[in-house]
Amino acid sequence: MTARDTARPSGARDHARAMAGMRVEAMPTIPATAATDLPAGVDAGGVIWDETLAAGGYASRILPRGARLRLTDLHGDASVAMQVFNAERSVERLNMADTVKIQWNAYLGAGKLLLSDMGRVMLSILDDDTAGHDTFCGASNQASNARRYGDGFNHGGHPNARDRFTIALAKYGLSRKDIHPCVNWFKPVRIEADGSTTLTVGPFAPGPRLTLRAEMDVIIVLANCPHVLDPRTDYTVTPVRATAWRGPPTPEDDAIRNATPEGLRAFQNVEDHYRR
Repeated sequence: MTARDTARPSGARDHARAMAGMRVEAMPTIPATAATDLPAGVDAGGVIWDETLAAGGYASRILPRGARLRLTDLHGDASVAMQVFNAERSVERLNMADTVKIQWNAYLGAGKLLLSDMGRVMLSILDDDTAGHDTFCGASNQASNARRYGDGFNHGGHPNARDRFTIALAKYGLSRKDIHPCVNWFKPVRIEADGSTTLTVGPFAPGPRLTLRAEMDVIIVLANCPHVLDPRTDYTVTPVRATAWRGPPTPEDDAIRNATPEGLRAFQNVEDHYRR
């Protein structure tokens, strides 16, 4: 197919139709039930989202209460910023300060929670074999990317996480003013004894993953852009796969639910929210 052919409507149509069935690494699986390489015991019929985000890519999805979301760093250098909103009332959203404060711990991993600004648990971390994550630094922006890479515009070669969030949020009637401090998955950040911030850049071995459980109906927003503290002058980030499937709400005897008094209260606040 030549450029001249696609310049005509009929040629463009034929070219587009010829692409049917083509697969590339970074794209959604449609229908999601056609997803492969699923976790043990997960029936493809229960899969509700399967998508691979390219470098600089973004995605958003509503997940029902009880759904599981697995994020996989396919090549070991992903950096996934995440925002979370209550799907019923988007005024309720992830609160990183409370997530850290209420758990007495700033380093997320298996068994930890993501908490809202209304004292409810939004997501829990079921398993995690990554090197760690970042609860401190927030999302990259146009200015930070411009300083590092020469430009940071949304539709240029070096898109930033904050602008990617803006596009994703617009699909739900939200805007830039709704962007809140995010969690950054797969890029460990520690606060040293002298108060300095240390990012472990990677790359890591391919394939680390974590699995989250939705404790309420949530809007998940992802942006796969280099971490704001990444010192590399090249725009370096690799694809991440997001796979979600249906699951039951958390039972009362769940180990994560009952691990701490503070966490139990956050779960009880969710249960009270759904007691209608």
